[in-house]
Amino acid sequence: MTALEASGRNAVPAVEKSTAGTRPAHPASDHPRRATARKWAEIALFVGPALALFLTFVVYPVVSAARYSMYKWNGVSQFSDAEFIGFDNYARALWGGSDPATHQAFRTAYTEPFWEALSHNFAIIFLSLAIQLPLALIVALTLNRKFRGRAFTRVVIFAPYVLSEVIAGTMWLIIFDPNGVATQWMRAIGLDMPAGGWFEDPTWGFWTVFFIITWKYVGLAIILFLAGLSGVSEDLQEAAAIDGASWWQIQWRINIPLIGPTIRIWAFLSIIGSIQLFDMVWVLNRGGTAGQYSTIASYMMEIGFFRSDWGYGSAIAVIMFFLSFVIALAYMATILRRDNAHPRKAA
Repeated sequence: MTALEASGRNAVPAVEKSTAGTRPAHPASDHPRRATARKWAEIALFVGPALALFLTFVVYPVVSAARYSMYKWNGVSQFSDAEFIGFDNYARALWGGSDPATHQAFRTAYTEPFWEALSHNFAIIFLSLAIQLPLALIVALTLNRKFRGRAFTRVVIFAPYVLSEVIAGTMWLIIFDPNGVATQWMRAIGLDMPAGGWFEDPTWGFWTVFFIITWKYVGLAIILFLAGLSGVSEDLQEAAAIDGASWWQIQWRINIPLIGPTIRIWAFLSIIGSIQLFDMVWVLNRGGTAGQYSTIASYMMEIGFFRSDWGYGSAIAVIMFFLSFVIALAYMATILRRDNAHPRKAA
């Protein structure tokens, strides 16, 4: 064997080894690009449907209402024929009209239907916090123990909230009918129903509606408070009882402070729900014959759909939206923010 043959035979494996160990070259940025594209695809997949629904059913109606509120339109004719009036609809709602001569320094503003409806919304907010909150707390603290029929009792308490407003409202219309159960009970004890009916009477109408609202929605507060109480350690209560604390002292100093975040969340839901209250009020005689218990939402429906004043009704809708939005932001920034920042110290 010659030296040339030997060197050639030895060189072949070296070339094969070098060839086998070589991989095709790819740009170093391909992998990060694929990862980024996959990340955005996942975000679009999960966020896209929710964003589409939000834009369709929240943003678009608000923008459309803001647009309609600038026009005088009956909702029937072509919108191109509507008359542009700027902010006159808002002026009409807030102080009676765009003419300064009609303002009269708000002397007659509170007699207008809009302000009357708005006052009912705020009255319901106040009464909900003043009556429903203590009532729900007392019931929840009382039921926060083991007893026979505990699950059934909770179902009965929560059942009114599950019922639709139409079914519940119709049921109470039958009960408070001039020949209904409530009227018969009043007559049985020697009393008579309010003049003109339970819902038509100027004094009894609002309180009857608030009673029905309390029956309908207080169950949610009770269940939320019971859920919060279930997270309170029993060792704390037993230790307090051993130290001589009474039942009321345990509730006031331990249970109620520890479910403070739950109470504040319910209060937030109650405030926003009271501002947007519509279904129950509308079912119960469309806010009353003289608007004695109408709300902003029911007044908006009355104006927009039954009086064919879509521009003014849209202005009321926009006012209601911004009122809810501002109150929600203020409540979250001042009250709920503390619970999120210091969940253990919140009380």
